Order: sequence, then C-alpha cells, then structure tokens
Amino acid sequence: MTRGPLIQAQEDFSDLAYSLRRPRALFSWVMSVLTGAMTFAALVPLFSVLYLLITRGGKTLGLATFRELPPAALAPGGGFGNAIVGTVVMVAIAALLSVPFGILAAIFTSEFGPDTRTAQAVEFCAKVLTGLPSILAGVFAYAAVVVVTGGFSAPAGGIALGILMLPTVLLTAEEAIKRVPPKMREAAIGMGATPTQVVTRVVLPTALPGVATGVMLAVARAAGETAPLLFTALFSDYWISRTSPEFLPKTLGDLMKPTASLAVLIYNFSGSPFDNQIDLAWAAALVLVAIVLIVNVAGRALARRSG
Repeated sequence: MTRGPLIQAQEDFSDLAYSLRRPRALFSWVMSVLTGAMTFAALVPLFSVLYLLITRGGKTLGLATFRELPPAALAPGGGFGNAIVGTVVMVAIAALLSVPFGILAAIFTSEFGPDTRTAQAVEFCAKVLTGLPSILAGVFAYAAVVVVTGGFSAPAGGIALGILMLPTVLLTAEEAIKRVPPKMREAAIGMGATPTQVVTRVVLPTALPGVATGVMLAVARAAGETAPLLFTALFSDYWISRTSPEFLPKTLGDLMKPTASLAVLIYNFSGSPFDNQIDLAWAAALVLVAIVLIVNVAGRALARRSG
C-alpha cells in the first residue's frame, strides 16, 4: 500500500535546481549584480565627500572653532560659534511656527474633516509646498518681514525656514495619525470620550513617534538651507547679543539684526581667496553635515519604533 508514495518520493526533481544556464536564473543574477554595482557607484560620491570633509575639515576643527568668531582675512585662528548659535535660534523659531500649525492641520485633515474640500485644499497646498524652491520662501519672507521691519533679522530667517518645514511636518503627522488603529478610537468613544479627548489622549500619544520623525526630518532640511537666509538673515560676524560672554539673545532687539548661520558662512567663506577662511568653511561644513546626519538618524530610529 505504501509503494505509490515511495515511487513518488524517488522522482527526479533536478529540473527545479538553481542553474545559471536557465534564462530566468541568469537574468536574475545579472540584475542582482547590476543593482549592487549601481548601489556601490552611488555610494562613491557620498563617501568621497565625507572623506574630504573629515580630512580637510577635521584638521581645523577644535574647541576654539565652537567658541570664537569668524576671523578676518589672513588672521590666525577664529571659529564659527556665532553661526552655530544663529542656526539653532532660526531653526527653533521655524519649529515654533511650523510644528503647531502643521500638527493642527494634520489633525483636521485626518480626524475632523477628512472628506471636506478644505482638507483636500490643505493637502494639495502642502504637496505643492514640498516642491517649492527654497529661494522662493526666502523671497516671500523678504517681502513680508524684511521690507516691513526695515532690516535683516533672525525672525525673518525663521519664517522662511518655517515655510519649508511646514509641509513635511503636516504630511508626516497626517500619515502617522491615519496609521492609528480605528479600534483604539472606537474603544475611547465607547467609554464616553469626546472627539477632542480621543485626539488628545489616544490618537496623538499613539502617533507621537511618527510625528516626531516628521519634525526631525523637517529640522534637518531647514538646518542646511542657504538660499532663504541670504534674503532674510544675511550674515553677521558677531554674536546675536553682540557680546561674546553672553552670546544668547536676551531681548527682541537682539534678534532684529543680521544673524549668522552655518550654511551662509560656508557659502561666503568657500569662495574666499584666503586659506584660513576656506579651512574654516570646511570645518563648518563638517559640523553641519554631522548635525543633519544625527537628526536624520534620530528621525529614522523613531520611524522604526512607530512602525
């Protein structure tokens, strides 16, 4: 009675073996090799840039570069401490403007009015802003803030960066909120929670890792922007407060002046004919890349946790 199964077990399955002589197996192998080669070719420019930044920027980098002001032509030493502070201040202003509006808009488009024309218009505008050239955000902030206030300032730069951050925050927050399981909303409603309580106590805490990911990605983009700041904050060789021991702004008047940033310092010094300023530009580029890389890695880590 067991003879039939034994005969079937002894059948030849050699036709199913993997062999490069078969067209489909050969095509799969060729495409795998080609994909790996293209990936390696794409990584070569990245690692070459990192190598140049580390070798040329690392030799100038030191504690003094984080504490001192940009040097004059042919002057020894110097640093870009004011540019780091200016970058942090303007990105913080941009985050204060874009994050609340972005999250509130995401809540409306995903929870309270997902099928309304207003929500559709908001989503369309956000997607259009994602492809907006950064220089146009600078031109808008120049016309809306610099011309009105009569001078370049940190708030003008923060507004320009906030415009660029807003669509990233909005779209990522909206996607994170939509990924919250409907059963959690239904359970909260079944216990008598109001729509506001459902959003504030159930939806937002659950979607927080995804929202934080979008905020970090937006911050990373804003920190590396140069064109908007040329029209809004310009540059300065001094601390925001104009005094070295007290480099943080203390009054609104401190902010309403031209403000240094890492991106603009790199832009200005990279074209300088003086070696000391060129070396400082390499060091500033290394610091800026490190900041953007750390923020991006943190954002990816939060994205994995939220997934």
